[in-house]
Amino acid sequence: MDGLKWLVVVAIVGGGVFGNWYFGEESLFYRVSAMTALAVVAGLIGLQTAKGSAFWTLLKEARVEMRRVVWPTREEAVQTTLIVLLLLVIVAAILGLLDYLLGMFVSSVIG
Repeated sequence: MDGLKWLVVVAIVGGGVFGNWYFGEESLFYRVSAMTALAVVAGLIGLQTAKGSAFWTLLKEARVEMRRVVWPTREEAVQTTLIVLLLLVIVAAILGLLDYLLGMFVSSVIG
């Protein structure tokens, strides 16, 4: 039965794409409204399948996990950002120096 539901979802999405092309001269508002409505219907049908149900469960569990995250304070975020930027400058300087030295070496070898 899931295969039939996915076939209906594909048909709805395909019909929406075709309708958007076919009615290209119509107002953008009407086309966007129709595509949004079709996307909602296709999504609701997709959620009725086993994979859709598993996806919905995943979203709910992810929301719970997001609430458990201990976010850094502003001070911690600024300090971490500055450390990353400092390391970025250091690595860029090292790579730039290496590029310069290898360029000089290749130039001396080639002539």
